[in-house]
Amino acid sequence: MDDILLIQSIERYLAGEMQPVEKAYFEELRQNTPEIDQMVVEHNMFLHQMDNFSSRISFNHNLNDIHSKLLSLGEINDGATPSLKGKVISIFHKYKKVTGIAAAVGGGIALCISMLVSSYNNNSPALEQLSKKQIQQDQQIAALNKENKEIKSKIQGKVEMLNGGSSFLIDGKGYLLTNAHVLDGATNASVYDESGREYNAVIAYKNDAKDLAILKIVDEDFEIIKNLPLSIKKVNVDLGDEIYTIGFPNFPRTDVVYNIGYLSSIKGYNGDTSTCQIQMNANHGNSGGPVFNNRGEIIGVLSTKLSKADGVSFAVKSKEIYGIVEDLKSSDTTYSNLKINNSSNLNKLSRVDQIKQIEKYVFMVRAYKK
Repeated sequence: MDDILLIQSIERYLAGEMQPVEKAYFEELRQNTPEIDQMVVEHNMFLHQMDNFSSRISFNHNLNDIHSKLLSLGEINDGATPSLKGKVISIFHKYKKVTGIAAAVGGGIALCISMLVSSYNNNSPALEQLSKKQIQQDQQIAALNKENKEIKSKIQGKVEMLNGGSSFLIDGKGYLLTNAHVLDGATNASVYDESGREYNAVIAYKNDAKDLAILKIVDEDFEIIKNLPLSIKKVNVDLGDEIYTIGFPNFPRTDVVYNIGYLSSIKGYNGDTSTCQIQMNANHGNSGGPVFNNRGEIIGVLSTKLSKADGVSFAVKSKEIYGIVEDLKSSDTTYSNLKINNSSNLNKLSRVDQIKQIEKYVFMVRAYKK
């Protein structure tokens, strides 16, 4: 599709000017093409920003007209004789900052749209997993190896660290959820809380198709959490909803990092209904991290991103968590006591207070091979 024609189609779609058949075709195109869906979201935001800017300019003009009329009627006196030249200079100085901001915003969004169109016209970008995989191939291999040697692991014997990522408690008895690809090739795992405390864990269940895995902490130093505040939402969130995540993108350092974004598509890559697309800059190490809505409920698990498109990431929907938990419990009665929490009081807290409660139950994962 021609670049200009595509943008014109987006504007007609947002303005409600498409015929039913054309609209249905375009919506199907949005669902099947994440890049076009992202362009629609960005262009809609741009139009809203321009409308707000126009309203502000109109309001300021009205204020200026009222001020001039009051001056001419003698109702107010600003201590200076009004003149046309003075008004022109005053208005210029008054609006030059606002105009500059609008130009910068418009230029930035136009650049983003141009980059997205360019990305769409090239081959579809491949998905990139967000785990720190095959660390020995990382560009900072020397620094990482030095840091890894300095960290004493509880895992006994000679081991090789393969991958790393994030995880979070789904049951206070020590059950954690992460991505399956974080544990690729691993035989052992250890997890670290936000203060750097290490706990031994076993891989209880792994589903590569859904890219989800369950770890179980088996460490005498771990204390059972009686009132876990994390809740997992069963239903989907709405398009455009604000979301945020907490994880360990600076792996192997145990620095908890907060990030914010919004839901840009209810479907994932190539129309995958088990995942959703989010607009967020995710980094390596974020894999397996929880994605929260404004109420502090978990709505997904951060997993992948488009390698050639900045800020386009994907998360496995939270409803998939319930499925793999049931699979684990039915296949191994040892884990029959696993119970997911589906309610909490985090919605009554501010975002800052939510994070203070949440970060204690998000863990960094290190996957090893003996």
